[in-house]
Amino acid sequence: MIEIKNLNKAFGDRKVVNDVSFVFETGKTNLVIGESGSGKTTILKMMVGLHVPDSGDVEYDGRSFTHSSEKEKQEVRKEIGMLFQGGALFDSLTIEQNVAFPLDMFTEMSSEEKTERVNFCLQKVNLEGRNKLYPAELSGGMKKRAALARAIANNPKYLFCDEPNSGLDPKTSLVIDALIKDVTLEFGMTTVVITHDMNSVMEIGQNILFLYKGNMWWQGNNKEILTTDNQEILDFVYASEFLKQLKPRK
Repeated sequence: MIEIKNLNKAFGDRKVVNDVSFVFETGKTNLVIGESGSGKTTILKMMVGLHVPDSGDVEYDGRSFTHSSEKEKQEVRKEIGMLFQGGALFDSLTIEQNVAFPLDMFTEMSSEEKTERVNFCLQKVNLEGRNKLYPAELSGGMKKRAALARAIANNPKYLFCDEPNSGLDPKTSLVIDALIKDVTLEFGMTTVVITHDMNSVMEIGQNILFLYKGNMWWQGNNKEILTTDNQEILDFVYASEFLKQLKPRK
């Protein structure tokens, strides 16, 4: 479980996050959604220590992260897996070397143990046998799957996914969503997904935080989101001209 408590962040005179509290539940896909500029990325960066909150706290299973020492923060980071928006694979490394990267950094595994773990993770994302390929030899969807394999290589307790379907076609996006949900359930992780993709919301939105102009505006799940009377979230859900035609009429 990750809990954010009364987080506040401003850049100059611009308040970006305003007193936001939320509990990200273990074993669930927890989504943070909202329009561009709503504070999603800023909250993510505060949760992993890239930004320091002006006030408030981030707790990992009851451990204060915000107010801990750098050594204590590093111990928490060892328990975090990260799926970046662009995949962020190292072009000069093979897929096997990319997936093994966190194992090289944070473990004392033998070469044989690392190879076994890499193969296990690649199997989980349906990339068996692609070990010796380079990122340039993979499709966009395969790169995201390889990046997910790297994110789970160190068997993390917490998984962060920043716009995981960015740049992917709808069919491939469904595959990535399914994989994220499957590994979350199988390994009992606390997964946090930053997204504006409504397909992801409806497919894997088990616990959703909706931000509006830096404020926590709504929380619920993918079933409740279609029945809410919250106007701002309805405008977000039915943003496209096609979906506006499906919007419930009062």
